[in-house]
Amino acid sequence: MSELATQGRTEVRALARTAFDEIAGAVGGISSIHRSVSDRVFATVGLGVGSAHTPVKAIHDAITDVVYTAVAESASLAGKVAEQTVDLPNSAPLSHTSRGAGLIAAVQGLVGDTLESEGHELATSAMSVRVAGVEVSLDKDSLATTFPAATPHLVVFLHGLVESEYAWKLGGRPTYGDQLVDDLDATPIYVRYNSGRHISDNARSLAELMDELVGEWPVSVERISFVGHSMGGLIARGACCLGSDEWTQWVHLVRHTVCLGSPHLGAPLERLVHYGSAALNVLPETRPFSRLLRRRSGGIRDLFAGSLVDQDWRDRDPDALRIAACQEVPLLFGAKHYFVSATITRSPRHPLGRIIGDGLVLVPSASGSNKARRIGFEVENGLHIGSANHFSLLNNESVYEKLLTWLR
Repeated sequence: MSELATQGRTEVRALARTAFDEIAGAVGGISSIHRSVSDRVFATVGLGVGSAHTPVKAIHDAITDVVYTAVAESASLAGKVAEQTVDLPNSAPLSHTSRGAGLIAAVQGLVGDTLESEGHELATSAMSVRVAGVEVSLDKDSLATTFPAATPHLVVFLHGLVESEYAWKLGGRPTYGDQLVDDLDATPIYVRYNSGRHISDNARSLAELMDELVGEWPVSVERISFVGHSMGGLIARGACCLGSDEWTQWVHLVRHTVCLGSPHLGAPLERLVHYGSAALNVLPETRPFSRLLRRRSGGIRDLFAGSLVDQDWRDRDPDALRIAACQEVPLLFGAKHYFVSATITRSPRHPLGRIIGDGLVLVPSASGSNKARRIGFEVENGLHIGSANHFSLLNNESVYEKLLTWLR
């Protein structure tokens, strides 16, 4: 069996096993809800009939335990069988295809940090350069072969949460990178990463990747520009901060960072989930839902306030009701920094636009400025897109025109 076929089989089987494991876990949660509700019902009945209900409760509990355990074990067994037998013959590895990469990216975004800690097959590569879905080795020969028209200007594209580098192809139009090859004589570099990891971990991986990439690039690198969508913009900022602190060579070549819908001040949805999980944890009947929400990845949790450094999460209770203030990370000195915000309404001043923003990120967060915090973006270095959602920023004609102007 070829190496690609082996990789494809491994990914399909790992994904199947993960799916059945999640089903088994869901059954356990349903069982907990059932038990909590039945306990409350039997307790209420006991107020009227005394201990007469005890034998009935014992039989009920025994039967339900057997049923739920059997279903959960069956799902777990099915996962183990799938891990050994499921296959998609004569197909490319899932991670090399648009849909497969998207599916893996969704799983990673939700529980990617857990997968990595377990050494799971779906989290084997923390961060990589990809071309047509295939990971590119960062040695001089491989880079020269993959990028025969390498230029001194690298434009590094970083996708967002639960996305892969294929996300930049949204809408079927030429990607920003495709157009920059002709309009700017630049080389687009598409990076894929496990978005469930903490942003600070991914920032460190990006800094290491850039150090290796610049050192092995076929021609001398003169300029680096980062273009990040959503979480990708935060990772670019974090990597630049690390590179600056460590005086690495590549960081002095960074001329631009462009953040498209990046939640520099946090995302309201993560705040809602954080406080919602705390509320659901109060009652036994809703506690399983709280446990489900609290399984979300470190990457998602970092979006509470746009945390970029280890100190924001290390040695802290992630479920504490009060989250400590995140450490402010300055923009890289010597580079120009741009941002793009969006609202689903035509005007950002529309009441609905103020409340919903682009569906995931509010305008003050995307621009890095509100009454309490200011990241440091200049107002004139921003662009607002009306009647647009969070994901339409991945491939938008108006965004590209402004991007080209900025990078020139």
